[in-house]
Amino acid sequence: MNELMLPERQQRIRDRLSVDGRVIAASLAAEFGVSEDTIRRDLRDMAAAGLCERVYGGALPVANCLTSLAQRSAQDKPRKQRLARTLLSSMQARSVVFLDAGSTNLALAELIPDAFELTIITNAAAIALALAEKPSVETILIGGKFDRMVGGAVGADAVEQLRRFTPDLCLIGTCGFSQSGILSVYGHEDAAFKRAAVSQAKETAVAVTTEKIGVSAPFQIAEPGQYHRLIVEEGLDADSLFAARQHGCQIQFART
Repeated sequence: MNELMLPERQQRIRDRLSVDGRVIAASLAAEFGVSEDTIRRDLRDMAAAGLCERVYGGALPVANCLTSLAQRSAQDKPRKQRLARTLLSSMQARSVVFLDAGSTNLALAELIPDAFELTIITNAAAIALALAEKPSVETILIGGKFDRMVGGAVGADAVEQLRRFTPDLCLIGTCGFSQSGILSVYGHEDAAFKRAAVSQAKETAVAVTTEKIGVSAPFQIAEPGQYHRLIVEEGLDADSLFAARQHGCQIQFART
């Protein structure tokens, strides 16, 4: 195919972001018949113009992480289900698990078998509803100030309730996983609630989709060493996971 002119190429990238919710630099380079360096320059220029948000390996629409839980849950569902199945495979029967408000955790709640005996604590009404018809799962819903974008309760009342529990496992959501392995989100109260959840649990795990790798959101949740397991998609280079590995974090790749 003939090489596209710069404005046309960038418009097609914007169209793809609008339809797919993400773009991958390597895929765009192959499709357009140009080098990955060319695509990375395009994405860098587009990000500088406020047209996209650059992330590891590609780009997202601006503020994609600031959409509602319902919107996030509808995006890339098969990928999140693969992460969720990997999370589920490591959960122990009759354990107490905290499920943070997040689209991958909602996918996990939907996958839990009816006969799997668990106690689930969550701050997300959608997760509690997904568990409502599972007779072997006892569900404890934390209340408080409801954040529509987070999809769950946050704030002082929610943190106070959370302090009453010591879960065996905390499954935390994140908007960013930086090159130094720091987990972060875009909301101050959301971050404070997640930090409390991590501090209360005996073990913490986090599932991260590829587009969150290399992203640093404004509010920190946890540093390497404060979380114990990281579940990621196939194809990540070793450098992006180095900081987590260095601090003894167990890396698991999502099951297909």
